[in-house]
Amino acid sequence: MSEPAVVGFSGNFTRPSKTRAFVDRVVRDISHRYGLSAETYDVEDLGPTFGGAKSPGELGPEARHVLQSVVAADVLVVGSPTYKGSYTGLFKHFFDLMDPGALRGKPVLLVATGGGERHALIVEHQMRPLFAFFEAFALPTAIYATDRDFVDGVLVSEAINKRAARAVEDVGITLAAKAKAAIAAA
Repeated sequence: MSEPAVVGFSGNFTRPSKTRAFVDRVVRDISHRYGLSAETYDVEDLGPTFGGAKSPGELGPEARHVLQSVVAADVLVVGSPTYKGSYTGLFKHFFDLMDPGALRGKPVLLVATGGGERHALIVEHQMRPLFAFFEAFALPTAIYATDRDFVDGVLVSEAINKRAARAVEDVGITLAAKAKAAIAAA
């Protein structure tokens, strides 16, 4: 059996990226708090075959590795910058390549970034329904941060940092419930 893992995936396609840095920071917080191995990926990690792939079989080795890591994760942290009120098209394309049952029951922490407050509902109106389709368990505390919440790519907002800490606690509650259910089933 492999080591329990938290995996982050960010829908950004440029580096450096506030969104990737934010997703990675939450992934590392979860990893340190609960002793999980950790990896964070973004669209750039998917390689040249990703954009034109119409099925997982058309993906190159880089993209297949990321896809397999996301599916195998015990906890996912997914994030996207906000474009025109939604996640990026390449973020959606990545999840379009997954089997609909691949994320069933998997805890998913939702993260998004955007230029201003008017995009704050992306996590509720765009991301949460996407992961509901997969029957994933989207954690109750989602996090949205604006450009004002970052300085030099680092999250500095006290309010957003507190929300991120609460989301990390949600992960712990979920992991404890899964462990308790596994013991009861044994």
